[in-house]
Amino acid sequence: MTCETHNMLAKRIIPCLDVKGGRTVKGVNFIDLRDAGDPVELAWNYSRQGADELVFLDITATVERRKTMVELVKAVARQINIPFTIGGGINEIADADALLNAGADKISINSAAVRNPALIDELAKAFGVQFVVIAVDTRAIAGKNIVHLNGGRIATEKETLDWILEAESRGAGEILLTSMDHDGTKAGFDNTFLKLVNDAVNIPVIASGGAGSVQHFVDVFEKSNVDAALAASVFHYGEILIPDLKKILRQNNIEVREI
Repeated sequence: MTCETHNMLAKRIIPCLDVKGGRTVKGVNFIDLRDAGDPVELAWNYSRQGADELVFLDITATVERRKTMVELVKAVARQINIPFTIGGGINEIADADALLNAGADKISINSAAVRNPALIDELAKAFGVQFVVIAVDTRAIAGKNIVHLNGGRIATEKETLDWILEAESRGAGEILLTSMDHDGTKAGFDNTFLKLVNDAVNIPVIASGGAGSVQHFVDVFEKSNVDAALAASVFHYGEILIPDLKKILRQNNIEVREI
């Protein structure tokens, strides 16, 4: 893919759902939802609103987890026709295989890839590059962006851009980059660093961390030219509705997929 075609693709809007024990854990106030904690119903609602993709992150680590996640993936796959990625606790080929077989379009790995980078090669070889999303949590420490684990709590030795380039060379198909300094602040995405990363790689970058307004989405696409932007609470709480967001992006000459 050349840079030109890379730039012409429609930008993607991706709601992210944190799942614990098969339930979504961030509160939601969609008026027409019967059960705010049901990720399947949420997924359906987002696909109807015009979300381009969904990401589900499982934040539990129980023995029963894989079974729960496989059931969730099957249920979601029956309800929606947009691509969805599932991540959290995928440590080996068998985990990924179970989730992809259940109907997930892509799998996302984070800590497991940092601890065992060869896992990226194995997954890309087993399933194809397009199925492997590498999630990276970054924080700035003394002027350098450093990869963090455990939801941004544990610093590693790795500089973020170096790690992303290594992940790409090993077969990552996409990078989901969360700036922990911006995450939860609703003060906007880390556009400067996102641009640096996006310019350095040839695979799509998903921006995460900091969305608080429609303008933040306009800014991240205009300033960093990333392929996609992800958010959780602003969508879950109905602060931003996807049809409104896409309308404003279009008014700013940012190409997005029709609803």
